[in-house]
Amino acid sequence: MNDHRISRRSFLAAAGMAGAVAALTACGGAASSAASSVASSAAASSEAAQSVELIVFAAASLTETLNAIGESYTAEHPEVTFRFNFDSSGTLKTQIQEGADCDLFISAGQKQMNQLDITASADVNKDGLDFVDADSRVNLLENKVVLCVPEGSDKGIDSFDALAEHLKAQDILFCMGNSDVPVGQYTQKILAYYQLDEAALAAAGVITYGSNVKEVTTQVTEGSVDAGVVYCTDAYSAGLTPVDEATKEMCGQVIYPAAVLKAAPNAEAAKEFLAYLQTDKAMTVFEGVGFSAV
Repeated sequence: MNDHRISRRSFLAAAGMAGAVAALTACGGAASSAASSVASSAAASSEAAQSVELIVFAAASLTETLNAIGESYTAEHPEVTFRFNFDSSGTLKTQIQEGADCDLFISAGQKQMNQLDITASADVNKDGLDFVDADSRVNLLENKVVLCVPEGSDKGIDSFDALAEHLKAQDILFCMGNSDVPVGQYTQKILAYYQLDEAALAAAGVITYGSNVKEVTTQVTEGSVDAGVVYCTDAYSAGLTPVDEATKEMCGQVIYPAAVLKAAPNAEAAKEFLAYLQTDKAMTVFEGVGFSAV
């Protein structure tokens, strides 16, 4: 990392200070003590100047894992601290587009990342936005979309097939993410797979929404709905046991892309942290809650 590099100016300053200390030593203990104090102050100032606060915008489903990994990373790299911003990928994308400071963006869906990447298809990046350092972009993680019900539920919702039948009968209350949230978009694909009309179900009062996956998970956990679609990682963190897992045919793969932003205040430090997130040590934390490497 950059904290191990010494510029020519810093080297000359240190060398000059060492010479001054040597000269002062000959003049007496008091002078030597003063020189040592100055040297210590300069070293502390240099260390403080190298400190970095990384600003990481990440999908809400990464809250627990990234907080844990961030603590471990800071323990190994004391000069690096973190300011995490966890929310729906759509909300984070909008904040970046509006000029929010951000070093690293980790989305729960390709769409939100593509909308900020000039190298992405114009069919997705319709506004020609150029925020992402495409060379840094990686597919970091894979998640799974699962169906969960409140503990002790007696509705008989034990599979996506059963969910579809109850939705057709309009005899349950179902929670899903908003349409600008990746988990909501995956759920829309599942509804389409079963040929269910989301708009009609919402109008009938059968569907309620969450602004991010954590809100959906909370509604299921609290029993305010009969079922909800979340990620397996959020189900794990909330202590929920999924009753079914969506197949690739139902909603596609759930890939989390990550990239450093072109306007990142700390681009090099962000690239180093992104590389760390791909190590076995970090991946062990991710896998512990249900993520997997792509």
